[in-house]
Amino acid sequence: MEYTNHLYLILYPNPSLVASQYNPQQFARHYISGSTRYYDGKVLFAEIDINYRHPHFAIEEGLAQLVPHEDGRPKATKFISIYRVLEHIDFDAIQKLYLTSPEAAVLELEPANDDVKTREPGILRIFAEITPLRMLVLTKLDFIEFGRSITAENDMRSVPSLFYTQLEFDTESFLQDFEHNPLMQPPIPGLHPSKLRDAIFELQSSRDKTSKGLALDSSFDKIPYRFIRHGFMFAAGSRYRFFRMPANRDIEESNYKFWKSM
Repeated sequence: MEYTNHLYLILYPNPSLVASQYNPQQFARHYISGSTRYYDGKVLFAEIDINYRHPHFAIEEGLAQLVPHEDGRPKATKFISIYRVLEHIDFDAIQKLYLTSPEAAVLELEPANDDVKTREPGILRIFAEITPLRMLVLTKLDFIEFGRSITAENDMRSVPSLFYTQLEFDTESFLQDFEHNPLMQPPIPGLHPSKLRDAIFELQSSRDKTSKGLALDSSFDKIPYRFIRHGFMFAAGSRYRFFRMPANRDIEESNYKFWKSM
């Protein structure tokens, strides 16, 4: 039986480039429940143009090893690279992004062709870095500016490429809620409210400081998908590729199984 070959860029939990004869839905189920390797949580991966090639990757060799099992089952995974993967991917080769719930429900996202309309002057934002960095950051920068800042050349703290997302957060509402209830539940899983308040005051009182780290690990697996604001971004300097997150009501109508896991 003939199977279609695929190239998948796993973004979370373990960045890697993988060849597979599974379609995206099969690949998601295999990663979460079909493999002998135990994993319980979200999976984010992208489909890469099967014709994409880069000297950093032995793609031809990997695809050549996509041979069905003796009983006819397709080859599930052939890992091509697990190190410095994202920085060697041309964003134009990223065709689709897939969000997978711990129950293996899959939401497919297309690249957004419209402008990334995320400019909201004067507000503070929280970004969750996903790969290769994994910090949670409070910043005055908007969606594009943040990625450009983290991937700026000639900066010792930069990375070549970054995959990240913005979280739903209203500074004023949070400060009001915290004032009335200092024992409130964290607005972001794993982030202590008093630490967040202190970070907000620090940025608001500093004209020159643009960003403040909130956590060394964004703990993205603990953040519900309903917290995602705008969508997901690949950034590398002035280049970016954006995948917009549909409205919750649209997801409920089109993909109820995934919506239940949000």
